[in-house]
Amino acid sequence: MPRGQWSKKRERQYEHIKEGAKERGESEDVAEEIAARTVNKERARHGEAKESSKLSREDMSSGRRGGLRSHKGAGGRTYDQLYEEAKDRNIHGRSKMNKSELLKALGRR
Repeated sequence: MPRGQWSKKRERQYEHIKEGAKERGESEDVAEEIAARTVNKERARHGEAKESSKLSREDMSSGRRGGLRSHKGAGGRTYDQLYEEAKDRNIHGRSKMNKSELLKALGRR
């Protein structure tokens, strides 16, 4: 875990997210991974990371996504994530597909 590279604020954020995940019943390893991924994504969105993916920079924030999904249960991957995978796999007609059609074309669900 690259904790030496994080600011004090990101360290606190990491611990807060990790504790929340553990309270929800996640194992120590899973809680650490969730926390690290969330903090790294926030660092990317705020220009604090040396390297980051386009999706990390442009996707909605982790907090916003969690708020939108909090009452719906696990919604799986976002439309944008599915679209990017379809683009990488060169699936034709992807721009006219909705989320369920993308899932079907990608062989999911």
